[in-house]
Amino acid sequence: MMEEIPHFWFIDPHHSPSYRTNADSMEEEADFNWEEYLEETGATAAPHTAFKHVDISLQSSFQPGMKLEVANKSRPDTYWVATIVTTCSQLLLLRFSGYGDDRKADFWCDVMTAELHPVGWCTQNNKTLQPPEAIKEKYSDWTDFLIQDLTGSRTAPANLLEGALRGKNTVDLIVEGSVMEVRDLTDPYLYWAARVAQNIGGRLRLRHVGLQDDAHDTWLFYLDVRLRPLGWAQENRLSLEPPAELRGLKSALEWQEALEAVRSEAQQNPLPLEVFKDHADLTKHSFRTGMKLEMVSPSEPFHICPVSVTQVYNEHYFQVTVDDLTPEATPLSLVCHSESPGILPVQWCLKNGIGLERPRGYQSQDFDWADYLKQSWTEAAPDACFPNAWQSRGFAKDMWLEAVNPVRPTEVCVAQITQVRGRLLWLRLEGLPKSVPECIVDVESMDIFPVGWCETNAYLLTPPLKPVCQQQKKIAVVQPEKQLAPPQPVETIPLDLCEPVAMDTGSANGRYCCSRIYVNHRCFSGPYLNKGRIAELPQAVGPGKCTLVLKEVLSMLINAAYKPGRVLRELQDVEEQHWDCHEETLKAKYKGKTYRSSIRIVRLAEQIPDFCRKVCVKLQCCPNLFSPVQVTGQCPESCSMQTKTKYTYYYGKKKKLSKPFGGEESLEAKPTRRRKKRKAIFVQKKRRSSAVDYTPAGDEDEDEDDLMLQSGSEEGTSSEPREDHIDTSSVEVANSRPRCAVMLRRATHTGIASGSREGPESRSRSTRSLSYNQGNKYHPPKRQEMQVECSEAECRLVLERNPLEWSVEDVVTFITSTDCAALANIFQEQDIDGQALLLLTLPTVQECMELKLGPAIKLCHQIERVKVAFYAQYAN
Repeated sequence: MMEEIPHFWFIDPHHSPSYRTNADSMEEEADFNWEEYLEETGATAAPHTAFKHVDISLQSSFQPGMKLEVANKSRPDTYWVATIVTTCSQLLLLRFSGYGDDRKADFWCDVMTAELHPVGWCTQNNKTLQPPEAIKEKYSDWTDFLIQDLTGSRTAPANLLEGALRGKNTVDLIVEGSVMEVRDLTDPYLYWAARVAQNIGGRLRLRHVGLQDDAHDTWLFYLDVRLRPLGWAQENRLSLEPPAELRGLKSALEWQEALEAVRSEAQQNPLPLEVFKDHADLTKHSFRTGMKLEMVSPSEPFHICPVSVTQVYNEHYFQVTVDDLTPEATPLSLVCHSESPGILPVQWCLKNGIGLERPRGYQSQDFDWADYLKQSWTEAAPDACFPNAWQSRGFAKDMWLEAVNPVRPTEVCVAQITQVRGRLLWLRLEGLPKSVPECIVDVESMDIFPVGWCETNAYLLTPPLKPVCQQQKKIAVVQPEKQLAPPQPVETIPLDLCEPVAMDTGSANGRYCCSRIYVNHRCFSGPYLNKGRIAELPQAVGPGKCTLVLKEVLSMLINAAYKPGRVLRELQDVEEQHWDCHEETLKAKYKGKTYRSSIRIVRLAEQIPDFCRKVCVKLQCCPNLFSPVQVTGQCPESCSMQTKTKYTYYYGKKKKLSKPFGGEESLEAKPTRRRKKRKAIFVQKKRRSSAVDYTPAGDEDEDEDDLMLQSGSEEGTSSEPREDHIDTSSVEVANSRPRCAVMLRRATHTGIASGSREGPESRSRSTRSLSYNQGNKYHPPKRQEMQVECSEAECRLVLERNPLEWSVEDVVTFITSTDCAALANIFQEQDIDGQALLLLTLPTVQECMELKLGPAIKLCHQIERVKVAFYAQYAN
């Protein structure tokens, strides 16, 4: 639970069969999704800012104020000292020494590509240090200036500027096999070497040197004060011996041989000292021997018990022992410091209405601190010894997070905060037996993590036990679910739902299994479905059982809709009397609400073509959009002649729609009251990497929020993040090595000019849809086949070469060609090349370029156009 709790004090996981193993919960975990779970239960996730240790682990290894030697671009083969102003992932904002507080010459560089060296590199390699031309005359004696500037400063570590560790974050510097020293739990002067067996986002699985199996492994976060670099004990004249409980497993000679072997190995690949730069400095304590206090039980972190200070080692460390008045008591002691989690002043439980566990052997039924102190002739530790006893760090009741199971430290569970008292949280761990009591953790504990931490670090999360759900009845009208509805089990259906089956409709198996159903991406998507999202769907689903294949296809179409709830409602009416149908429950999400409805799906293979065609007709799209027949060339329905603009033009004018495919008449739209257009507001959200088709159909009574959602604003106004969104504000380009120089052109098409004559109502902004080039994904058409629509102000970008290779001049050329030409000089001054351009976001632009919100939004819009084009053309 707390970092001070020894693993060997806990229940042996191998002898507690009532607890599920990770393997047992693997199938359930695959179905668990935090976003859906929080939405369906109406719960709230604990804020990420409350987990200080996780925030620190995400920071760059480079810190503001570090000094570097940087190549002078104006003078070949010369260098000058620069200071790191700020960091953004692998980007560094630098300022040459001599500029003082003048920010006009600050410039960005990519640590992976720029020529950066630690201070002293020029002297070692006979290189010239020379200030930039702009400040050359500022000082008469630059040597004296450098001596004063570098005195007391900190240089960037050389191993972070070259080799395998170049540009890595601090957590990533700790690799499997790294060696460090671990302080003993009961003796602050005793250390032993341990090897990193696993690094899960900074949570380390440590194995004592000399041991081969995992029976005695210890889990600690890399910021734990018990961890020190190899050689710390010897340097500080401390003992280096195995823990007392492990010492008998091997002879003294075997322990020493193992230590010497690991020392020799560590000299070849030492662990960078940067790993320990964020370790908190311990403050002095005021405890004295004999003082009493309260503490979360170290052996059973489910209750709080009285403890005594039994030994004071120095100004930083002291020992506490759990009070036990029985004659046969075995002392249970723990080394603490002034900021150890879980230590509390006397009567803390009384003041917070929490029950205090009586010491073993205490005679009276009612525990009273005054009587207890009087009987034991001891004193209570003063409140001044507990400076942070009441901080809660933003945690609140009913918030959700991820927490380590104290009984099985390898397991991380979904957890709910049931109460908050001062700096203590009571957690109910989900997925465990009901008999397990709520565990108590400190807000400073490094065994709690924000929602999504396990998924981010590819670690198995124990999900809640699934409730038994009864089959729902068919809903005539789709309505949003109540926010407090219990979570429903989600069935994950693979694309290949069963082994290929010969389609013999005369056999029982053949009748109920179908071959593949193709998603023909080039076909007309109609007014309900988003062409960009259709392009991201797999090329085919199946083969498999008819109902499962069709359920997967319909679920994909619902998720690809502008208004999923509307499509779900339309699918309720797709049924013929002669069909042999099976009822399936489908789900749609829209604007923070979840909709469910039972849909009738055909069971027989021979009915699938009619069913697919009927669904397409209902959605007013091409009958071949999804079909058992794959369309490889031109669609037989000639659907390429239909455009979304045509539908939107008539729909917007409230005229009768042209007859859709399949021969059915569309409904005539009723006139509605014209609404005032709402001004779009920039919201920083996860953006789609593919294009959004900007003219969907909607209900006649749609509100202004719906109109904004349908307008396809690139700023993103939906209150609900979708699973198919990709955050292009943090494009990762470290491992993408471009192949050619950069040139940029605007793509124009003869259709643009003709389209512009239709009037403003018929124009629509669009960007190129992202198309995957994988085995089961849609392959994009050739460039000459692509049509481009654009507005008067701008048209879609088509990049001739990869923007990752753009030079600073190429970036300036692009910015100059946009409506942000006045800002081009900033890119020139800060040396922003193509890679840096793709990493820029709105906060970075506002902070580092000192732009107001309006110009910053316009500039970010142009950058997003490059990102979308980059994803569409070069991401794969």
